[in-house]
Amino acid sequence: MGSMAAAKLSQQQQAVVSKLAQTDQHVRAHEQAHLAASGGYAKGGPSFTYTRGPDGQLYATAGEVNIDTTAVQGDPEATIRKAETIKAAAEAPSDPSTQDRMVAAQATQMEIQARQELNQMQGDAVTNQERRAHGYQTDPTSAAGALVSLIG
Repeated sequence: MGSMAAAKLSQQQQAVVSKLAQTDQHVRAHEQAHLAASGGYAKGGPSFTYTRGPDGQLYATAGEVNIDTTAVQGDPEATIRKAETIKAAAEAPSDPSTQDRMVAAQATQMEIQARQELNQMQGDAVTNQERRAHGYQTDPTSAAGALVSLIG
């Protein structure tokens, strides 16, 4: 804003422009923090909502970074890493919004589910190794059939 434009604005309008400029800087820094921590899961760059100030300029007053929050199918370890990255991206700004906190909570839930899946897979692998070591069938349907015949 040049001094000629500033001279045309009232003191109240100048205060509005100053506030909009501060908000613009804050919003851009906030979204940049998300983007920087997104680990490549961002779907493009930040998008902004703008407000036109009394000086005729556009100022960013809200923004978002879209991040891929889907689990990595068939790979719980990769899903855990992705969830940790998503959570870090959501919490990257010094002042996470309510939406940021919700995304972080969803990422935590995704991580918990992936850890449960991983534990189940590891448990199944250990159980199958133990069965093979003791000469048992590893086919669950065979084991269930054998169990039924023992009980019946």
